[in-house]
Amino acid sequence: MKLLIVTADDFGAAPEVNDAVETAHRRGILTAASLMVSAPAAADAIARARRLPSLRVGLHLVLLEGRPVLPAAAVPHLVNGAGMFSANPAAFGTRLACSRAARRELAAEITGQFAAFRDSGLTLDHCNAHKHFHLHPVVGSLIAAIGPRFGLRAVRLPLEPAAVLRSVEGRTFSSSAALAQPFARALRRRLAAAGLLTTDRVFGVRWSGQLRRERLAGLIRHLPPGSSEIYLHPATGAYPGSARGYAYREELEVLTAPEIIAACRDLRLRLGGFAQLAPAEAVAA
Repeated sequence: MKLLIVTADDFGAAPEVNDAVETAHRRGILTAASLMVSAPAAADAIARARRLPSLRVGLHLVLLEGRPVLPAAAVPHLVNGAGMFSANPAAFGTRLACSRAARRELAAEITGQFAAFRDSGLTLDHCNAHKHFHLHPVVGSLIAAIGPRFGLRAVRLPLEPAAVLRSVEGRTFSSSAALAQPFARALRRRLAAAGLLTTDRVFGVRWSGQLRRERLAGLIRHLPPGSSEIYLHPATGAYPGSARGYAYREELEVLTAPEIIAACRDLRLRLGGFAQLAPAEAVAA
């Protein structure tokens, strides 16, 4: 049996994203969305999610390229003069490793984002981080320590099996993905020690923003048994702050394509959310 979670990231970033999430859930195969609680269209996203009780919603923790939920004065080591988080993950990661004050502020900010999600009244399905910044050991450790206090049960582990990608599209080597693997394996051990669940595998890392129809169809066709997450970035079009080169509209169209919907009717495949993970499906440490 195969459990497939199909997630949209950046829920709340803009009306264009929220429109796409609602459309892809109502008319397509989207089962989950990751909410940016401090993003410009977060309130609209929360209102839509309340109208979509079958949509599983998790926290998309934003610590890069966004605004904190706490006042800038409360997190001076995390933000610049404009009150924004850094856009440079390497520089910000080094600051977290070297500054005790930055780590204290980070713990407060992560707590604040979990609290904001709780205050939305939505059920917390999962957690991940924008740009997969939870691969940073400080961030991952804080999620594992803080999240369970807010009902967190499952976290995205961005560890993508290259063999499945090769089955879909031949050569798929990515140096950045290769460099991230040791951090992902360390995160897997950290999450398991905290009793947090993950899917057996994740797809969307190598083809982030570029999950065209043939790629998504190929992934669904080659899914191994067990639990998998495929995440995308659907939107009705580009929006302020959107990533350059991302095929937002195409990813929305893929999620609602008749042939993709038909492929998910396989009797061996069950669409769902992280809440459907059983402890036995967690990735071993």
